[in-house]
Amino acid sequence: MSSIRPSRARRLPLSGALRVGRPSDIWFKPALSAVAAVAPPNLTLVALGRLDLALYAMAGSLCALYAHHRPYAARARVLAGVVLGMLGGLGVALVTASLTTDAVVLVTVGSLLAAVQKALCDATRIGPPANIIFTFVSSAALFVPQSLDQVPGHLALAAAAGAWAWIVCMVPGLVRPHGPERRAVAQALDAAAVHADVNSETAEGEARARAAAAVQAAWHTLFSTGDRSAPRLALERLLVRAEVALAAPADAEPARLRAWARALRGAGPVPRVRAQGDAVDELLGVEAERATPPRSLWRHLGPLTPLAARTALGCALAGYVSLAIGVGRPYWALVTAASLYQANLTLTWNRAVQRVVGNLVGVLAFAAVAPLAHLGRLALVLCCLALTFGTEALISRNYWLGSVCVTPMALLVTEFVRFERPGELITDRILDTLVGALVGFVAAVAVTNRRAGDRVESALAAAERAREHAARTVADASATPGALETARRGLAAALADLRAAADAAAGEWRQRALPEERVVRAERAGHRTLAATVRRHASEGTPA
Repeated sequence: MSSIRPSRARRLPLSGALRVGRPSDIWFKPALSAVAAVAPPNLTLVALGRLDLALYAMAGSLCALYAHHRPYAARARVLAGVVLGMLGGLGVALVTASLTTDAVVLVTVGSLLAAVQKALCDATRIGPPANIIFTFVSSAALFVPQSLDQVPGHLALAAAAGAWAWIVCMVPGLVRPHGPERRAVAQALDAAAVHADVNSETAEGEARARAAAAVQAAWHTLFSTGDRSAPRLALERLLVRAEVALAAPADAEPARLRAWARALRGAGPVPRVRAQGDAVDELLGVEAERATPPRSLWRHLGPLTPLAARTALGCALAGYVSLAIGVGRPYWALVTAASLYQANLTLTWNRAVQRVVGNLVGVLAFAAVAPLAHLGRLALVLCCLALTFGTEALISRNYWLGSVCVTPMALLVTEFVRFERPGELITDRILDTLVGALVGFVAAVAVTNRRAGDRVESALAAAERAREHAARTVADASATPGALETARRGLAAALADLRAAADAAAGEWRQRALPEERVVRAERAGHRTLAATVRRHASEGTPA
């Protein structure tokens, strides 16, 4: 075990937090889906003169932001869970608002809901936008005047909008049924090609980590598709080639990997990789991994306790401080605090900087848009739709850019009931942003994630066991190709988990000294063993 002395305080950098990156490969898909999901319910409410009900419709419509990287079979299940989770949080909020108007109680309930939503979204690895949409909806609903007899109707409206969002997100599968799997494998092939091209040792380590993460993400994507169709089998063979390039980059052909990736992003058939041996033996490891039972949700939730505690404490304190200084919408401070919490303190600091900058620029955007939005209810909804598209188009480049559109959109949503004075909204938003970011970050510092170091120790032990098993399998002359493939993939997954745990712990605040040298040694030994499995396959004439 590593020593227990505290590690030195981590620097909290400013450079890089606001750096604009490349957009997501599919940025337009969530953007268009969000507009398609939000527009019909809201325009219908405008026609009926009931735009005051838009909050409940938005609760269901915003479910269209989720699961765009998942295969359609998995997407159907995940989106159904998202809609049910949204209805659950909304229902708790509406019932609470019906029973009390005490702002302190409402903030407390909102903070507990935010902590539960954070833990469940992280445990299920639901992906962007994670817990923030759930918290935004439930926190806002807590402060809307409500009576118990209205709750069923409002939940029914949210459920109807959620069902429409589900349909919107599933329709592209009729045109390109294997699109998400193709993109995932293409990203893995590109990442493996970059790793094969890198020369410096430092850059090689970073490229290897990114490639390993991309390969593991692609396998998870393929495993969630259901039956192994012919296109799915072809994608598995391509992904095996990416995995082999990761294990033995010196023998890889980056140009060929990139050519396969380009073909997968196109509209043509999946490239066929010619097998050199028994095609069944090649992917026996895939079947073995599919048969491994997944970890239970409770085991995922355990390590997330510190993050949930940070979220509950930070959101509650932010809401209480907002109430104390007299801001009329304390849920804005609560949502700001909830949006900060990431895997470690350094990432939380980056998100705090991004949130503050994005919101401050966003209130200026609201000041410019408000005169146009106040021309009428239809203009108000159209402005919100444009900002919804802008949010999803920009947020993959950097969170603060997305916040520039989210902020005016959130301010306009508050005017669905009645138009308000822009100056008052801007003042409240600035105060709540600063309060939420400051108090939320202080809570992150106060609640230390000591389990981050424990996760590194556990990941180290798992990686060492996986390496030893793979080494024994390589040395065993009677080992079958399927057993060798299973051992190799198990080691690759263990090394990816080790790197993720080490990166998360490296950005944490005041904890036991990390076993950095052991991590480096374990990674190097593991990748040497991976290369040995590739050489064993090659010597037997069986594709790895």
